[in-house]
Amino acid sequence: MLIVIGLATSVSTLLGGLFALKFRDKLHLILGFSAGALIGVAFFDLLPEALELGENYFTTSQITSLIALGFLVYLVLDRLILLHSHSHAEAEEDHCANPHHQATRGHFAAASLSFHSLLDGIAIGLAFQVSPAVGLIVTLAVLTHKFLDGISIISLILRNGGEKKLAFRWLILASIAPPVGLVSTLFFTLPQSALALILALFAGFFFYIGASDLLPESHHAHPTRWTTFATILGVVVIYTAINLAGV
Repeated sequence: MLIVIGLATSVSTLLGGLFALKFRDKLHLILGFSAGALIGVAFFDLLPEALELGENYFTTSQITSLIALGFLVYLVLDRLILLHSHSHAEAEEDHCANPHHQATRGHFAAASLSFHSLLDGIAIGLAFQVSPAVGLIVTLAVLTHKFLDGISIISLILRNGGEKKLAFRWLILASIAPPVGLVSTLFFTLPQSALALILALFAGFFFYIGASDLLPESHHAHPTRWTTFATILGVVVIYTAINLAGV
C-alpha cells in the first residue's frame, strides 16, 4: 500500500511538471495559476494543519507569528541575499549581468518546494501511524496538490532564467521527495509540536513566493483578465481539493 501511494505522489508531481513544460508559451497563465495554488495551499492546508497540530503546544498568536517570520525570512533572503529585481526591466538587466543571482533564486524556491514535498511524504506516513482512514484522507489531499507542485517547480525555474533541462532535474527531485519522506517514517516519529512549527514556516514561505514573486510576474505585459482568472482558479482548485479530501 505505501509503495503504491509513494509512486502515485511521484507520478502526480511529474505530470504537473510535464504539463508546465509542454505549455511553456502559456507560462504567464501557469504562473498565475501557480501563484493561486501556492497561496491556496498556505491558506487552506499549511495554516490550518499548523494550528491544529500546535494547539496543545502553542497559542494561535505564536503560530501566526511564525508564519510571519517565515514570510520575512524569505523576504530577506530574496531581496538582500538572492538580489531580487523589483521590476521586469530590472529583472532582465539583472539576468543579463548576473545570471547566477536569478538562478540562485530559482534554486532556493524550488528547493523549498522540494522540501515541502518531503514533508508531504512524512505527513502521509505519520497519518497512517494514526489509522488507515486518516492516512487515506491525508494521501488524497497530498495527491491533489502534488500535480500543482510540479507546475510550480517548473514555473519557478523558468521564471528565473533556468532552462528546461534544469527545470526537469528539479522536477525529478521533487517527485522523488514524497516517497523518501514516506519511507523515512518507518524509522522515526516526529513530534506534533515540531511538525506544526515547520508547517507554519513553510506557510510563510509560500505566501511570499506566491504573492511577491509568481503573482506580479504573471501579470507583466499580459492581459490581467486571464491571469487573474488563472490565479483565482488556482485558489479554488486547492480549496475544493482539500475540502473534498476532508469529507
